[in-house]
Formats: sequence, structure tokens, C-alpha cells
Amino acid sequence: DLFKDEVRRIGVELGLPNEMVFRHPFPGPGLGVRILGEVKKTYADLLRHADAIFISELRAAGLYDEVSQAFAVFLPVKSVGVVGDNRAYEYVIALRAVETVDFMTARWSELPYDFLDRVSRRIINEVKGISRVVYDISGKPPATIEWE
Repeated sequence: DLFKDEVRRIGVELGLPNEMVFRHPFPGPGLGVRILGEVKKTYADLLRHADAIFISELRAAGLYDEVSQAFAVFLPVKSVGVVGDNRAYEYVIALRAVETVDFMTARWSELPYDFLDRVSRRIINEVKGISRVVYDISGKPPATIEWE
């Protein structure tokens, strides 16, 4: 029974590529645990797109390796937004990034505001159906890393 940090040390000792050893964890049950409530294909598609933007921006900014885990969460609530000159009620995406050694405790990552602004704008502009992006600043404990 090894913890993630112990497995990573072994991977480094074996000479495995850093991209493999330090890849962010993904939940065993799959993407569905990052969709609160009922899991629907449309929700999963929105989440995949938002998550891809978040991760690609982390990599582009050189922040991916600075955080231990990062992901988007689909919230099945609608919030008012503005599209053109009209109000629109669309879904919300939460972003989560944490720093930890052992994943038993974690601290939220203090990502730069300009980075969060860029990611938020991209998600809202590129992911049709999303009108709001929030950033989760909960530690573990009392919260868990994943939302479900």
C-alpha cells in the first residue's frame, strides 16, 4: 500500500519521464465525479472543453508543474450572464487547483489573478453554455480535493 508521493519517488528512481511520474491524478470513477448531480453527455462535453482550456493555460503559463492537481467541475445550476446585449441563463464551471505532498491534506493554489482572468474569459467565450467561472479556495480538510 503506497501513497502517491511514494509511487512518484519510485518512478523518479526508475528514470521514468517526468510527464508520466508527475501527471495530475484523475478520479478512478471517471469524469462523472466532476459533474455534480445527474451525469449527462452535454454536461460532460461542456466540462471536457472547460477542463482542456484550464489545463492548457496552466501548461502555457508554466504553472502545471507548480500545482499538484487541477481540474474543472461542472455545476448544474444556471447563472445569469450577458451574451451580446441579452441576458442568458447558462451553467457554471468551478476551477480547482491544489498543492500537496501526500494528498492527505492540501492547500488551494494561489494562482495569479491575471491567469484566472484569462482562463475565465476563455471558458466563457469558447464554451457555449457556460456563463460563469468560479475558483475553489477550500483547503483539505475541511473540504476534499474532488467535489464528489
